[in-house]
Amino acid sequence: MLTDLTPLPAFLLASAVVILTPGVDVFLLLRTSLTAGRRAGLLALAGIHSASIIQVALVISGLGALITSHPAVLSVLKWIGAAYLVYLAASILRGLWLTRKEAAAGALTTPPADPANPYLRGLFSNLTNPKMLLFSLAFLPQFVGAAAQPALQLVLLGVVFLVLAAIWELTTVLGAARIATRLQHPRVAKSLDAISAAAFLTISVGLVAG
Repeated sequence: MLTDLTPLPAFLLASAVVILTPGVDVFLLLRTSLTAGRRAGLLALAGIHSASIIQVALVISGLGALITSHPAVLSVLKWIGAAYLVYLAASILRGLWLTRKEAAAGALTTPPADPANPYLRGLFSNLTNPKMLLFSLAFLPQFVGAAAQPALQLVLLGVVFLVLAAIWELTTVLGAARIATRLQHPRVAKSLDAISAAAFLTISVGLVAG
């Protein structure tokens, strides 16, 4: 057969474990949906999965292996990704500082809206994370099985993984947007921002150290 469906049950189980493990995408989607609403969350989700499609395509085409064979390229990607996460954290912390400063003057009690384009933020945060590319290179080929067309099998696996991830992350976005109005209290909003900033900083350190 052109494809081998025998490894599919094991692939689905392994994919579920990977997808349900929190990462930068989840924190980005949660914060975007909670602070800017459903539409912004969906745009960020579209950006994340646009990047994922590009990365899976790199793996299938063989370019991913070429990129990862050059340590200097991977190192540059890691530092760019870490720097972008630090930028995200700094933007959040700056918003918190401005909120505190203006609240002290009696002018503002909630964090200012984030002016960044949600789609581009999702796209760039995923594209600059080489761990996703490395994961795809290490994960997908394990489930090629006895397929007569390995490339076609990789396409099938990549599509299945992206669909499963999209379903879970769409649920995350819609759920967060649904409860966003209940979390509009200034203290809650500030706490969420502080947690998001800490998560982005922690992940940035792990990205460089990993």
